Amino acid sequence: MPWLQIKFFTSPEQAAEIEDLLLESGCASVTLLDAADTPVYEPEKGSTPLWQHTIVMGLYEDNVVEQAIVDHVRDHLVLADGQTFPPYKSEILEDKEWERAWMDHFHPIQFGKRLWVCPSWREVPDPTATNLMLDPGLAFGTGTHQTTALCLEWLESLNLTDLDIIDYGCGSGILGIAGLLLGARHMIGVDNDSQALIATRDNAKRNHIEDSRVEIYLPDDCPPQQADVVVANILAGPLVTLAPTIASCVKPGGLLAMSGLFERHVDSIMLSYAPWIEFSPYATKEGWVRLNGVRRITE
Repeated sequence: MPWLQIKFFTSPEQAAEIEDLLLESGCASVTLLDAADTPVYEPEKGSTPLWQHTIVMGLYEDNVVEQAIVDHVRDHLVLADGQTFPPYKSEILEDKEWERAWMDHFHPIQFGKRLWVCPSWREVPDPTATNLMLDPGLAFGTGTHQTTALCLEWLESLNLTDLDIIDYGCGSGILGIAGLLLGARHMIGVDNDSQALIATRDNAKRNHIEDSRVEIYLPDDCPPQQADVVVANILAGPLVTLAPTIASCVKPGGLLAMSGLFERHVDSIMLSYAPWIEFSPYATKEGWVRLNGVRRITE
C-alpha cells in the first residue's frame, strides 16, 4: 500500500503544535528531523531540544486528501507576530517490504583481527573468528557507531582470558558480551534504562552465554563491585559526574576505557579521573575519542 508523506519546514516553537495537529488529522506517525545538519549530542536531563530548522514529517495512508490535512494545520496553527505559515512538501511513498529494506542496511562488521559483530540473518563471514550475534534493537549499541567500534577494537586487542569485566552504560550489552566471547570470565552490565537490561540479557542468551556469567543492574541496585576491565561508552557529562563511581569499579592495576566524547572533552575527563587513572594516549575515529588507562595501585 502506498503512503502519503507530508513534511513541514518549521521552527522549534511551531514544531510541537504542528505535530499535534498532524496527529489530530489522522496520521499514522510523526517524525521530527534536523533540516540543517546541526546534531544535538548532549541535551540537558529532562529537556527535549529541537533544531533551529526542524522538519515535522507526517505519514498517512494514501486514501487521505492532502489539502484537507494542510487546511487543518493552517486553520488551527497559532502564528505569533511575524510568523508565517511554514512551507511544506508532500510525496507518495510506494509500497515496499520495509522490514527487508531496514535489514539490508546491517552487515557483519570486523573489529581487529578476530572479532566480528553479525546480525542474525546474515551469514557469518569467518566461522573460525569470535562472532558476536547481535540484532539492532531498542537499546544503544550495534557496532556501527564510532564510539562502540573504538571500544570493541580496544577489547579485541587485550588478553581477557579469565578476567572480569564491567560494562557501565551497557545498552545492548555489546561490549560486555564481546569481552565474554573474547575470553573474559564474568560480566556485570549497568544501565539506567530497564530496556537495556532486558536487551543485554537477551543478547547474552543469543550468544549462548550461561546466565551465571552475566549480572545486570540498574545503577542504584548495583552492589559495590570491582573488575579487571571496565568499559563506559556513555557521554562526556555523565562520565565526569560518575568519575568516582566508575573509577571505583576498576581494580588497582585494572584497565578502564571510556568513549562517547569528543576531543574538546578530553581534558575535563582526564582531570576528573586524575586521582585514580593513569591515561595512555587516546584513540580517535571520525572525531570521536576513546580514553583508556590503568588504575593506579597506590593513590
